[in-house]
Amino acid sequence: MNSTELPRMMTVREIAKTGLLPENTIRVMLRNGQIQAVYSGKKALINFDNLCEYLRTLKVSS
Repeated sequence: MNSTELPRMMTVREIAKTGLLPENTIRVMLRNGQIQAVYSGKKALINFDNLCEYLRTLKVSS
């Protein structure tokens, strides 16, 4: 990201609407400290690009 680009900050519900993850999964990840958010009142704003990158780096255990 260059210095003039703003991060894509999205709410839990907005991310869930993309089909990336269900709302409940995102909330559990927030509660467990797996992902970070900026809070405005009770609303969590998550950097969508960082979340996608985090998910790409996860390894599936078998």
